[in-house]
Amino acid sequence: MQPLTAEDPQVIGAYRLLGRLGAGGMGRVYLGRSAGGRTVAVKAVHPHFALDERFRARFRREVESARKVGGAWTAPVLDADPDAAVPWVATGYVAGPSLTQAVAEVGPLPEATVRTLGAGLAEALAAVHALGLVHRDVKPSNVLLALDGPRLIDFGIARATEGTASLTTTGVSVGSPGYMAPEQILGKGVTGAADVFSLGAVLAYAATGAPPFPGESSAVLLYKVVHEEPVLGEGLGGELRELVVRCLSKAPEDRPGPPEVARRLAPAAGASGLVRSGWLPAPLVETVSLQAVELLNLEAAVVGGAFGPPDGAYGPGSTQPSHSPRAPGRRWPKRRSAPAAEPAADAPQGGRRISLAATAGGTERRKVSCSLVLTVTGVLAAGLLTGAFLSGLLPGTGDGGRDAASPPGTTASASAPGTGASRSDVPGEFLGTWTGQVIQADGTPNGTITSTITSGDKGSYVVRATYSVLGVMECRAKAKLVTATANKITLEEVTDGERKALCTGAKATVTYSLAGGGHLTYTSDDAQGGRPTATLAKAGG
Repeated sequence: MQPLTAEDPQVIGAYRLLGRLGAGGMGRVYLGRSAGGRTVAVKAVHPHFALDERFRARFRREVESARKVGGAWTAPVLDADPDAAVPWVATGYVAGPSLTQAVAEVGPLPEATVRTLGAGLAEALAAVHALGLVHRDVKPSNVLLALDGPRLIDFGIARATEGTASLTTTGVSVGSPGYMAPEQILGKGVTGAADVFSLGAVLAYAATGAPPFPGESSAVLLYKVVHEEPVLGEGLGGELRELVVRCLSKAPEDRPGPPEVARRLAPAAGASGLVRSGWLPAPLVETVSLQAVELLNLEAAVVGGAFGPPDGAYGPGSTQPSHSPRAPGRRWPKRRSAPAAEPAADAPQGGRRISLAATAGGTERRKVSCSLVLTVTGVLAAGLLTGAFLSGLLPGTGDGGRDAASPPGTTASASAPGTGASRSDVPGEFLGTWTGQVIQADGTPNGTITSTITSGDKGSYVVRATYSVLGVMECRAKAKLVTATANKITLEEVTDGERKALCTGAKATVTYSLAGGGHLTYTSDDAQGGRPTATLAKAGG
């Protein structure tokens, strides 16, 4: 497990993220924790896939199919939002290494372990196929080894056998070279027999430490699967070898069904009976135990970390933090059907960016960016949102001496410095109070902005802006006029009033431009805030 980076979200849906579990061609997988304390694995697809409506429609179908899958040897789908800015799905977290990691660490697995592994996966596939589904991507990295048995995960491309829609219209390869069945590679009809072929390849890998179709490129692997016989090492012998050879038959009709595989590998009490006798070798038991300790330490570090950034957290040489709440590179809203008991994640996503100082593994403080509303959700879930923490954040509890109830623009000078003149470089069409939703550069909604624009000449603070979250947390800014034309004003924006611990640290160049329909467009070059934009409507208009 890897720590989150500044580019990772801190929350997806109702789940606070604790670390990164891995990444693949379809997306990234994070370790998450619900407000109720359940640990989950959250998979978010890569953002560019979200722009493809055909992919999004397929993802929606796959989620609905995966929700149906149950059984003792699969990780259940708990939550999902196919309609989010970046679609995601949450499954039950399995405490244990992948088969890939296990073989890399300890080499080929003992026969008893391989038999239990095969029996559990076969029972999982039998349950999947009984629903009319095909997993389509059974491979070592999609098999997890827990103390209580193996788990088959990632039903992201599982699909109903009677479906007819193309699975390759997005250009995404369906399946993994070296573990795909020949008919899958050739584009022929794919049935549950394809999963059995993949299962045979997985068992060969587990028993020998090497894939049955070795090769240096995808093209070589695909060719060998279709045209050559598998290479099976000496570690695979007896009845287990015979069964694997049958699973790897080129013709689908020559392969055994999952129930037969399960019976031959666990003839007495099924996979559950094999697991009860202790199925993992000692080195892997130690690995699982260490992962459990790592999880506990990580959770304690995230919950117990300080909320204020350490000195210098705003970047080298920064002396005056900016106005905007800090946000991650991207933020995914929770599913629409979330329980009413978790309202914070459904609220508008706030401001722009804040900073949390947390510890990874309890050893090193690091700078973590996340949307203000996301951090509030995590803090509420941890029971750490106290009056002391809110001091200086709530309206009227500290703002550099300015009354929060006063309109943001009332302290701005409307006349040229040193004169009583009322001339202004700000065109009259810009004057007034404007409001709209903030959108990050990646298309993610991220809170609201209210800007009051007043008269003034160049060099005067003519804009006061409030970035609002949940109606209680806000970051305020003031902007000094730099240039003005009939259609656009450019300003330098900084913090307005006393520094707040949860607001960013850099100055920003912002622009307001006239748009059709009586609107203004707002843009900012604040990279930490996600380079936000907004379309603003006049308040009361």
